[in-house]
Amino acid sequence: MPIVVTLDVMLARRKMRSRELAERIGISEPNLSLLKSGKVRGIRFETLARICAVLQCQPGDLLGFEPGPEPAGDEADGDA
Repeated sequence: MPIVVTLDVMLARRKMRSRELAERIGISEPNLSLLKSGKVRGIRFETLARICAVLQCQPGDLLGFEPGPEPAGDEADGDA
């Protein structure tokens, strides 16, 4: 997936552990770990907003886009 999660970088910059962030935003550590690793298919805007509030950052500080080869068979999304 071309969306890259850089939450771990922001946590390091803020000198905060995942456990503390999870407690402050009200999600479980395992769910936060999945988010950090990029193994989720989506994130609620409410959760993203809470993360940004706690870490005092913008969504773009946590998410990046790295284009790669287009997967075959993705023409059904209407962009073709």
